[in-house]
Amino acid sequence: MKIPAIRSSLLAITTVAFGLAGCAEMGLSETQRGTAIGAGVGALAGAAIGDGKGALIGAGVGAAGGYIWSKHMQEKKAAMERATAGSGVAVTQTADNQLKLNVPGDLSFDTGRADIKPNMRPILDQFANGLSGQPNTEVRIFGHTDSTGSDEMNNRLSLDRAQSTKNYLVARGVNPNLIVTAGRGEHEPVADNTSDAGRARNRRVEIFLGERNVASR
Repeated sequence: MKIPAIRSSLLAITTVAFGLAGCAEMGLSETQRGTAIGAGVGALAGAAIGDGKGALIGAGVGAAGGYIWSKHMQEKKAAMERATAGSGVAVTQTADNQLKLNVPGDLSFDTGRADIKPNMRPILDQFANGLSGQPNTEVRIFGHTDSTGSDEMNNRLSLDRAQSTKNYLVARGVNPNLIVTAGRGEHEPVADNTSDAGRARNRRVEIFLGERNVASR
């Protein structure tokens, strides 16, 4: 590798490292950070190619490897908006083209419990509808709790809630290999935990649906 190429690679790596470290500082959302990290990882890989263009090529590949907002995704969003109308569930399109469902505790889980409430089942039924025929989609499920109980208990409970949601979707035909689950415990509240209403909002599950660009895989 020539000396100018080495310098370019080191500069790319340093730039990416500072950029990724600054994501939290800038207050980016989780999905926005995911897009930035994808581009950053691509830049690091590209830097290793060894020519002056490597980092730029890598960054492009990382960014292109994200999600697309297709006609199917738009139709899915519209269907979920109809299914959740008036329920308190927030259905949104994220900055990196994922469909996000935020299901609060009024519909999802009672305090200290991971079993899905009956009112949540029709929402998950609609979400699962059609996904078995969409091999390029990915589902990420994050469980959350209110501040009741210890950190250890809430971390475990939040993961159990995400897993319960996954199990329900799998039972309705969604490929389990397309679903990733994680628990956030009480560490990402969206409301004040000092009131019943606030705790119900924090006791939630967030479901993300993304469609990969086939050409970038």
